[in-house]
Amino acid sequence: MEASQWPTEPADRVKAVVERILDQLELEGEVEITEDEDVISAVVVGEGDYGLLIGKRGQTIDAVQLLCFQAAFQGIRDRKRVVLDAAGYRARREEVISDRADRAAEKAISSGDEVELDPMTARERRIVHEHLKSRTEVETFSAGDEPRRRVVVAPLLSE
Repeated sequence: MEASQWPTEPADRVKAVVERILDQLELEGEVEITEDEDVISAVVVGEGDYGLLIGKRGQTIDAVQLLCFQAAFQGIRDRKRVVLDAAGYRARREEVISDRADRAAEKAISSGDEVELDPMTARERRIVHEHLKSRTEVETFSAGDEPRRRVVVAPLLSE
């Protein structure tokens, strides 16, 4: 793509980057863009197997998402989040993480001990914290250093 063809709007830039990556990976699919005041969302829709785009534990789709963010806002001061999804991966991953968080909470309550979850990305840790926020019998906090940072679920002892 020549510089003269490079879109000026961030959402259009995100779409262009994702379409180019799909072409390079020889994957079929449409890129649907939605935008609000906080987030630009790009969703790859189609019947293809997007495992190559998603990657192991979502590492590839997270990297492409970061690339989209950097391309979208290059030279632009006002920024917003960019979220990339394919084949419903983000929703499925959130469900898996929420289920693990619930199991950890139950274990912490029944054992009275802290339960450490596996290392997670910042986004995944946020899902756990938000998911368990309403459970008054446990608290959550993050421990460790990147890339091995994890969530700890601790029982709240009643007085």
